[in-house]
Amino acid sequence: MGKRRSRGRSQLLGTMTKKRKKHLRDFGEEHPFYDRVSGKEAKPQICQLSESSDTSHSESESDNEQEHISGYHRLLATLKNVSEEEEEDDEDGSAVSDAETSDEDGGEDVSVEETTEAAETQEHSSLLDNSQGKDGKESSDTLQRSSEEFTDAKHESLFSLETNFLEEESGDTYSQRTSQDPFQQHVNRELKEKEIQVAAASPPTTQQVKWPVLGQLVFSSKFQTMETFKPPKDIGLQSLHLQKPLESTWTKTNSQFLSAPQKSNSPFTPLQKELFLIMNSYRDLFYPERTALKNGEEVRHVYCLHAINHVLKANAQVLANNSRRRSQKLGLGEDDDFRDQGLTRPKVLIVVPFREAALRVVQLFISLLEGDSKKKIIVSNKKRFQGEYGSDPEERPPNLKRPEDYEAVFVGNIDDHFRIGVAILQRSIRLYAPFYSSDILIASPLGLRTIIGAEGEKKRDFDFLSSVELLIIDQADIYLMQNWEHVLHLMKHMNLLPLDSHGVDFSRVRMWSLNNWSRFYRQTLLFGALQDAQINSVFNKHCVNAQGQVAVRNVPMIGSISHVLVQLPHVFQRAEVQDLASAIDARFHFFTNKILPQYRDAIMSHTLIYVPSYFDFVRLRNYFKKEELNFTHICEYTQKSGVSRARHFFLQGEKQFLLLTERFHFYKRYTIKGIRNLIFYELPTYPHFYSEVCNMLKATSRGEEATWTCTVLYSKYDAQRLAAVVGAERAAQMLQSPKNVHLFVTGEK
Repeated sequence: MGKRRSRGRSQLLGTMTKKRKKHLRDFGEEHPFYDRVSGKEAKPQICQLSESSDTSHSESESDNEQEHISGYHRLLATLKNVSEEEEEDDEDGSAVSDAETSDEDGGEDVSVEETTEAAETQEHSSLLDNSQGKDGKESSDTLQRSSEEFTDAKHESLFSLETNFLEEESGDTYSQRTSQDPFQQHVNRELKEKEIQVAAASPPTTQQVKWPVLGQLVFSSKFQTMETFKPPKDIGLQSLHLQKPLESTWTKTNSQFLSAPQKSNSPFTPLQKELFLIMNSYRDLFYPERTALKNGEEVRHVYCLHAINHVLKANAQVLANNSRRRSQKLGLGEDDDFRDQGLTRPKVLIVVPFREAALRVVQLFISLLEGDSKKKIIVSNKKRFQGEYGSDPEERPPNLKRPEDYEAVFVGNIDDHFRIGVAILQRSIRLYAPFYSSDILIASPLGLRTIIGAEGEKKRDFDFLSSVELLIIDQADIYLMQNWEHVLHLMKHMNLLPLDSHGVDFSRVRMWSLNNWSRFYRQTLLFGALQDAQINSVFNKHCVNAQGQVAVRNVPMIGSISHVLVQLPHVFQRAEVQDLASAIDARFHFFTNKILPQYRDAIMSHTLIYVPSYFDFVRLRNYFKKEELNFTHICEYTQKSGVSRARHFFLQGEKQFLLLTERFHFYKRYTIKGIRNLIFYELPTYPHFYSEVCNMLKATSRGEEATWTCTVLYSKYDAQRLAAVVGAERAAQMLQSPKNVHLFVTGEK
């Protein structure tokens, strides 16, 4: 499981080539190609493989040969035939040069040395839309710190799964194979190839169930067995099969959300109880009502409990089998009893948008392992972590006034380019662990994107995603404002067969992992603040857990239009669209031919056009320039001086139109003064943005309320956004009505 031989620092830095030093600086560990090899001439071993095992074959050949060669045999072809005696000998210079040549063609190992280089940022600048990596050169001190930190024999032995054994006090934890533990039932479930084929060809079976707190749930599964259940009134910690010490630490960690009567009855809030019951059943979950202002921390606590519980159980199973193998003399036929791990060690991937969120997740892990015990757990690199992921309250301007939801989202360190590995073993936590020695990976979509790379790049690696058993995507709505392509790119690389063996013991790997069925055993937990078509698409397309899926589908009865405080007529105009692919062009032509001519007159000045999509914004900006219209524009890339000029010109009436992007409003929340006419080119992604922008009209009220207008464009494919703005009942009437124009008036006395 990613085991590496340690070397002396002086020898390491003195004999390494420039390329090897760069790899150590980037990833914090030696590349597996540079493991010590013998100086003796070994007799070459010839292994006859079919052409399909060659990684340089064409895609068409790969597709044809996959039916004949299993994933198990392709994995065996990656093993290197190096004996233990040869590893103890000195390194051969010619072998190293050959390894360097091979390294140029192959993938590289990945760790989490969290230093961002200017070269790395520039290399991916064309692909990364919202990078905030800092430029700068790595100093020799950083290289020295990296070599010391990641070659520390004490820490490597402490957190290694291969060399540790289960403590005697919990030695009977995994002695039973047929357990009621949901974890055991999930990982020990054996799928058959026929079930996989049927699931791929059949549509999902769905059933709706209403729960007291979560509301309307949709259970679905592509596999033949689909079971629904309802939450019991009372649950105890013992019935949840929590791993030690979580039974004793969870109550204290979660006490801030519990009132006095609740603490005696249940250690969970009503929302947490229902969420954890679904998580503990190892079904995929989509919860679109997680908001930073309301229940964000409640949700974070409960998914951190599930993640740490999963890791402790998985590691305890490996350590228990280590003890059994050491105490027993086994025959070759009994190795299948110890299949307890994946092709790589990382089991949990937690995707969060900002460093502040990663900081809170790690703090929760420490609290869950430590509890109220007097004996503190070992946390390596804690000071460095707090320095890089913490924030200074004095850096925030004291006069910055923003809405409450903005303050809740953008609190603390909001850097969105990071990745860190966490190893957990025997009540100890190692931060900044190399990826292939980590149990939990915490990263942003951008941080993962720079590691995964793109097709054709030499410096890329995604093998660490091959055996992820639990994927948690928190605050998914924020990624719509960052770069949703990074999330899609991540999902495409989840649970693929690794290109290298990474030192794995194949006799310990579960058969479903060798068969490349890991995606059917991966549990995905998706949390967001809204129902969105793009988020729904990821959940429906990439979540194929054999246990099934559960999605919360509550219908918004009251829309955000009810929060508009100004007296304003709202005109909703429906654009006729033939299909989803032509929706963008149909909206543009409808706007330029039907809507814009009504606002060309001078009396319709001070018109703000709110554009959710940046691509639509660029298209409109180019059109306005071509037509030589009197306009200005503000987007998320506009400099501060440009924003001030545009706001001034619009307020004074020197510019008739102002194009404003939704992402600028999301990140800045400026109040635009001087608005008299408002056009929503498309319904906002966040429902409350609609009322916020409408209420901007009262910022410069000069007795002109009678001339204010608001026009909204929508189509039949905007049903979810329309329901969030006007309510589900009104939205259904508007979509079914033969009329294309609908009028609402707010603020009537």
